[in-house]
Amino acid sequence: MSPEGQSAKGIVHVPSKYTVPDTLQRLESVVTSHGLTVFARIDFGGDAAKVGLQMRPTQLLIFGNPKAGTPLMIAAPSIAIDLPLKALAWQDATGRVWLSYNTSEYLKERHGLPDALVKNISAIGGLIKKAVE
Repeated sequence: MSPEGQSAKGIVHVPSKYTVPDTLQRLESVVTSHGLTVFARIDFGGDAAKVGLQMRPTQLLIFGNPKAGTPLMIAAPSIAIDLPLKALAWQDATGRVWLSYNTSEYLKERHGLPDALVKNISAIGGLIKKAVE
């Protein structure tokens, strides 16, 4: 079953016509062009290969802006477990690539964020869409 259009427990899966590394590189370019900081890029598939295991291409980008994220953590300290923001590029069993992320609505509900602060993380969907264009 394809995850396209599904939002299971706040996760949105957006299809990408690019490879996993290219999808993440495109997202990294979009993120940095919007003044956000890339904190880490994790290559799970590459790390698996280093220990003799096989895994389909899967990479995670961790990014954000302390000026936007810190007020959220002050208001609801538990959100620090979900911040900085993350996006996961992964290849399914059919070879299709997806870019997945947590919605700001889900994070609001999960951590009880004040409505006024949700705007600090609400741009993620637009960033994701630009990366897969």
